[in-house]
Amino acid sequence: MKPTIVLVGRPNVGKSTLFNRLTRSRDALVADQPGLTRDRHYGVGRVGGGGYLVVDTAGFDPVARDGILHEMARQAEQAIAEADVLFFLVDGRAGRTPHDEKIAARLRRAACPVHLVVNKAEGLDRAMAAADFHTLGFGEPLPVSSAHGEGVRELIDVALAPFATADESDDDAESAGHTPRVAIVGRPNVGKSTLVNALLGEERVIAFDSPGTTRDAIEIPFERDGRGYTLIDTAGLRRRGKVFETVEKFSVVKTLQAIERANVAVLVLDAAQDISDQDARIAGFVLETGRALVLAINKWDVADRYRRERLKEDVARKLGFLSFARLHHISALKTDGIGALLKSVNAAYAAAMARLSTPRLTRALQTVVARQAPPRTGAVRPKLRYAHQGGMNPPTIVIHGAALERVPDTYVRYLEHAFMEAFELRGTPLRIQLRSAYNPYADKP
Repeated sequence: MKPTIVLVGRPNVGKSTLFNRLTRSRDALVADQPGLTRDRHYGVGRVGGGGYLVVDTAGFDPVARDGILHEMARQAEQAIAEADVLFFLVDGRAGRTPHDEKIAARLRRAACPVHLVVNKAEGLDRAMAAADFHTLGFGEPLPVSSAHGEGVRELIDVALAPFATADESDDDAESAGHTPRVAIVGRPNVGKSTLVNALLGEERVIAFDSPGTTRDAIEIPFERDGRGYTLIDTAGLRRRGKVFETVEKFSVVKTLQAIERANVAVLVLDAAQDISDQDARIAGFVLETGRALVLAINKWDVADRYRRERLKEDVARKLGFLSFARLHHISALKTDGIGALLKSVNAAYAAAMARLSTPRLTRALQTVVARQAPPRTGAVRPKLRYAHQGGMNPPTIVIHGAALERVPDTYVRYLEHAFMEAFELRGTPLRIQLRSAYNPYADKP
């Protein structure tokens, strides 16, 4: 079992920077702005030989009683309960603060070792940087610079010394089987985080009745019915003209990157609102990246009969280009329809990763062409001879023949639909690539 290191501290002391340093990634958003991180963010530690997990937490206020600060504190408390080691980060340049003392009072009751980490110590005398923090009562403070990496390796060596004999064979077991990566996407405040919590069966991410609560793309491994998944809760995507803050722009980039790295995207729509152009834009981006897709209309339980009929018409009219995707009516808050939604995710993933043999593809191609041949252009009719698979997620079919550059787009779409029906590829887009054989007499009179 890998030890878990949890990073705790007040806002803007460099927890996310240290998280990125330890995981050798840029998974956590970093900016010179307090309160940027809100949910727990997990990663695999890679500094000091690996073999441990790192958890980034929001700025911790132990006495917060309501609002978003209370939700952030609850996330931090849950991370503390899971920890094998706690890194209590303080700011070596700002010195000890009353907020640090509140956190220290809470962490003295923790059931695991606490290491006091004095961050932002680059260019400072180590003894002087640590002097102000001895009174917090956690032993010798450890000065580091998470931005520059100074002292980070020594910190990990000290923290993991009691776990030196831990079995690190879990890495091979985790990497042995590929698990579906499922991105939950949509506009702000449609219930994405509530859906993630419903799938997990716990309040893993903050679900707050305010747009923009989620700012980062949070990856969460989980298992259901004996099958592993990686859920990705993403920030809501607003129209470009309404994105002003630099932090929000980074959140949008993280969401788009999450879609590209996912195998399946679940586009969450709000039954309390009409289908908007932004919903169609998000769906178009998912389609452009070739990801498998499942549609989920959330808050279906609060929609009356008129609203439901209106939504069905809107989906058919504005999202008709997603006819390959399954549609579900759910209530994430009441967990209605969650099981059926996950079955569609499994089916979409299976279709996206399907392996199609060359003989079956060629026979299907011959059947499709016999039913409807490509149109003649002038004296030439394109000849489609054989097909093979060129890739997965999305499934890509490469067709070889002669004069295929003359095949119109309408016929390519006909081929896409025909192959999807023939191989029952529901829930994923399909790509067709046409390759004409070289004609040695093409340039000769």
